[in-house]
Amino acid sequence: MTVTLNPYIGFRTQARDALGFYHSVFGGEATLTTFGEAGMAQDPADADKLMHGQLLAENGLVLMVSDAPAGMEGPDVSNISVSLSGDDEEALTRYWNGLAEGATIIEPLTKAPWGDVFGMLTDRFGVAWLVNISGPADSGPVGSASDVSGAAG
Repeated sequence: MTVTLNPYIGFRTQARDALGFYHSVFGGEATLTTFGEAGMAQDPADADKLMHGQLLAENGLVLMVSDAPAGMEGPDVSNISVSLSGDDEEALTRYWNGLAEGATIIEPLTKAPWGDVFGMLTDRFGVAWLVNISGPADSGPVGSASDVSGAAG
């Protein structure tokens, strides 16, 4: 049995463009289903909006998107950030460079005080991203998963 947690990003009307952009950054296979194709377009203006879009990258990354149909409150601002992390410097730097096209750079991708390479940006679709490239094992972040779980108990 498995469980997967992946980002599902909601848009008012930009899901198709956003998924195309993310596909150019991460590669893989994108699938799209519109409200019209699913028979869920109660308003004719919703027929071409994405009810569900999914990107499955070659490395297993999954990203999902959708548009809000008419009559449903759409997202204006999000307090969620999508985080990419690991030790594959080449891939993570490539993802950063792709996401940075048209983005607002909050923190440039650079060596962080905890020893990793870290950056923050808000992409051209208003989605916040964090990228963390792990440094040498002896200079990783302070604390561990057991510290976090122990704090809750």
